[in-house]
Amino acid sequence: MEAESKIHPLAIVHENAKIGKNVEIGPFAVIGENVEIGDGTRIEPHAVITGWTKIGKDCVILPGASIGAGPQDLKFVGEKSYVYIGDRTKVREYATIHRACGAEEETRIGNDCLLMAYTHVAHNAIIGNNVIIENNVSVAEHVIVEDRAVLGGFAGVHQFVKIGRNAMVGGFSKLVQDVVPYTIVDGRPANVCGLNSVGIARAGISVSSRKAIKQAYRILYRSGLKLAQAISVIEQEVDSCAEVEHFLRFLRNADRGICRENHEGNN
Repeated sequence: MEAESKIHPLAIVHENAKIGKNVEIGPFAVIGENVEIGDGTRIEPHAVITGWTKIGKDCVILPGASIGAGPQDLKFVGEKSYVYIGDRTKVREYATIHRACGAEEETRIGNDCLLMAYTHVAHNAIIGNNVIIENNVSVAEHVIVEDRAVLGGFAGVHQFVKIGRNAMVGGFSKLVQDVVPYTIVDGRPANVCGLNSVGIARAGISVSSRKAIKQAYRILYRSGLKLAQAISVIEQEVDSCAEVEHFLRFLRNADRGICRENHEGNN
């Protein structure tokens, strides 16, 4: 352990754990044998970090959080699997993040994320960078959440669902199909309400790219075309940019189908 770290005498830290510089570990926190904690991270009282878990630099883990416990999957037999958390991510009170099911598999959370109180991230889920998951959200196994998505409080995400970049999910929503990048969804089951125009602008996407996204959205949701037809028209008619190319890749790989537009809620 690095001499610069501040470990409370009532914390339980395994002698083989790898603790970086300037790490703070509060009383009654538990750090397991195979845990690695990056420089400048703060672990607050009663947090439990176990399994093969690696936490990046300058993270904050608040009281009662549980990271790296075995997955809630009857197939799990104790195999070696991982949790990876990037830099500057904050995990609030009583959030749970489970390690993967399957040997050498991983659950991964990116940089600069915020997981609010009582959130759950199940095994083998992949969370991108700058993602906000609000209170009491449940993210099921094998879910993928792309960068800068926002999941509203109490939302439930079905296993294998993909949530696209810069998407916003309304509180209490039930997600059983993929959420297209840059859209807002809400409801049980969730329907598309429109483009996440504010989120797209805040992400620093150029005006020209925002216009292209809007055009692609209208073709997808307002033309009456089937998905494969809409993809073809977007490819032909919308100016190419990184955001539209990502939009198209997502649609081509939407194995569960996509959330459809809620015409009653459109402006």
